[in-house]
Amino acid sequence: MRYGRLTDLMNLAVLLQGTAEGLSLADIMASFEVSRSTAERMRDALLHALPQIEELGEPGGEKRWRLQFRALGAMVLPHAGDIAMLYRAGELANRQGDTATANDLANLSDRLQAMLPAPSRTRLAPDIAALLEADGVALRPGPREIIDPETLQSLRDAVLAGVWVNADHRARGSGKLSRDVWLGPLALLMGDGRQYLVAWSEYQEDVRLFSLSGFERIDLSEEVYERAADFDLQEYLQRSFGVFQEEVQDIVWRFTPEAADEARQFQFHPTQTVEDAADGSLIVRFRAGGMLEMCWHLFRWGDRVEVLAPEGLREMLEEQLSEALHQVKSIASQHPHQKTAAQ
Repeated sequence: MRYGRLTDLMNLAVLLQGTAEGLSLADIMASFEVSRSTAERMRDALLHALPQIEELGEPGGEKRWRLQFRALGAMVLPHAGDIAMLYRAGELANRQGDTATANDLANLSDRLQAMLPAPSRTRLAPDIAALLEADGVALRPGPREIIDPETLQSLRDAVLAGVWVNADHRARGSGKLSRDVWLGPLALLMGDGRQYLVAWSEYQEDVRLFSLSGFERIDLSEEVYERAADFDLQEYLQRSFGVFQEEVQDIVWRFTPEAADEARQFQFHPTQTVEDAADGSLIVRFRAGGMLEMCWHLFRWGDRVEVLAPEGLREMLEEQLSEALHQVKSIASQHPHQKTAAQ
């Protein structure tokens, strides 16, 4: 048997022990991307090796299989790679300002390590340090927004419980404080840059974004918030390039032949399509709003990208570049003895 197939069988055994309702042949096919005949062979191999496997299902229904609890014993104990992934996820959560999730991941890591024999725990620390250093996550610098952990936890609790919140929130742009606003929390948008709450605003009667750093008071109510049946979070998010919500437009970018290979490694938007041009350039098309955020991203590519559509995006990009250049020249004129990029 090939080593790859043996690994698949071990992973299948772990899945069988980790499910309460059992796995069907269709589940095995989907999990391992194999044909029905291969899924049957995998099942039969485990049935032969592990008599503890239970067959579930009613006559005439779909058969399912599962392993009894603890049947695999030490086979399912975590290893250094598993613990390192939790540390990595914790570092990423911290980078995004999600300290509550980072703390939960740290607690989970501690519980998993407690399951290991003493010699394994002794070897674990240097192994994890080496894996994290190779991965580079722990050492990765960069700006991040600092969010009050209590704010984050309160909003997470509200989302999970599905209840209305009453809050005081200060708008990022205007600085205006809105008191006693009622919000129906839908999701937290965590990632690089600024963090937001997606919520139904009772006052605006629409789904809006609220910066997490703008919350000055949050009280959870006992009243259940029921999201609209036709609201699709992914569909809502895909309307934007980043987080700013505005009219969706057809976007077309052309990356130069020198940048084409690099650009091909990016997913700029879930709706994107790519086309190789005869001259070696790469044409990227998608539908989204958020023109200003597109400009911010396009700055990274310099002269290696061209906006083909829409005209408004091209004009905004030129305007942003002009304003940035004007700012640099203004600073240079105030400090003539300092060299700047504009000089």
